[in-house]
Amino acid sequence: MSHRTTYQAARAVAPAIEQHFASLLEEARQQDAQDLAHGPQAEVIEALANAAFWASLLHEEGLSPKISIAYLSPEQSPQPLLFEKPFTLTPGILTKLAPAVERPGIHLGVWQNGDKLQLWGATRLIPSLCFVLEVIEPGLLVVKHRRLDGLGKFVNVAVLRGEEVKIVDENSGSQPDCPNLLSSLLGLSTAASWSDSVNVLVQLAISMRDHGRGGTLLVVPAGTTAWRKSIMHPITYSVAPAYAALTDLMRQEKSDRKGSAWQDTLRRAIDGVAGLTAVDGATIISDSYELLAFGAKIGRPEGSAPVSQITMTEPIVGGEAVVTNPALHGGTRHLSAAQFVHDQRDALALVASQDGRFTIFAWSPCENMVHAHRIDSLLL
Repeated sequence: MSHRTTYQAARAVAPAIEQHFASLLEEARQQDAQDLAHGPQAEVIEALANAAFWASLLHEEGLSPKISIAYLSPEQSPQPLLFEKPFTLTPGILTKLAPAVERPGIHLGVWQNGDKLQLWGATRLIPSLCFVLEVIEPGLLVVKHRRLDGLGKFVNVAVLRGEEVKIVDENSGSQPDCPNLLSSLLGLSTAASWSDSVNVLVQLAISMRDHGRGGTLLVVPAGTTAWRKSIMHPITYSVAPAYAALTDLMRQEKSDRKGSAWQDTLRRAIDGVAGLTAVDGATIISDSYELLAFGAKIGRPEGSAPVSQITMTEPIVGGEAVVTNPALHGGTRHLSAAQFVHDQRDALALVASQDGRFTIFAWSPCENMVHAHRIDSLLL
């Protein structure tokens, strides 16, 4: 392929990504999966990442581009928008087209023509396991793919931030005590799980991260009150009776959940709950999604020892578990979340930082301590 790579991280990571997609597609073929994408070769991945990286540093009318590029031929898209004459893939053309395709769900289609990559148009419909490269912000790229069943958030494969490369380690989701939320983001969940609880938590996490103010969401067992021992009283924004909009939506028959109206209602309900996490303090919901309180201050119950250490991991290749003091992991928000889970071991704490970091705190019976799973590389 005739191109010159000047973004060295693209060249370094391309072979590993090629192998990842080849393995995914081979496994899918063995399962007789249909409507599969074609796996990208390393030189294609390198060229796409190189063009996208340099495009991310350009501006169109003073704004940085946000672009999603899908590697597929026009024939693989049921309803493609086709240019009369395809464009040679360059940073400049990507930047020019970015304003037209920056809304979620729209991908610029790129395919190989001889020894060149050509931008043939745009599409909303792509095949299963299709290679997608997103420009998130200047210097930040994410490689991902559409799930085999087509449901839920795309699965992240690698994150490139400047010269830093993080390759997602899917095997980390098979470790003991791994939260279902993490397994789902790693692409290990079943289609059924995306119809219920995990889907809601994933969307809540994404919405929390998107509002950019930071926040804490505590998920406690429905019908219990033990969590109140870890909350300072009075609770300024206690909700009574519990607000059950999300609960009611998820209790509807599965046959009623397929329409766009239900999806839109669910999205608004999720954004409403996630928006409450921007208020100082923690938002508390039950594992049946009832809103119980927001702006709540976490406190240590009488007689409970302060949490002194946690295990911290990130699901990336080469990442190792680190036992650390929670005060060193983040600010007050992280420390209080770790303390809450230390005292309420059947609860889950989701913490978003203003800088984009996102951490799940869960009690690990295997390690006999709080486990902090950093997952921001999976939410982009």
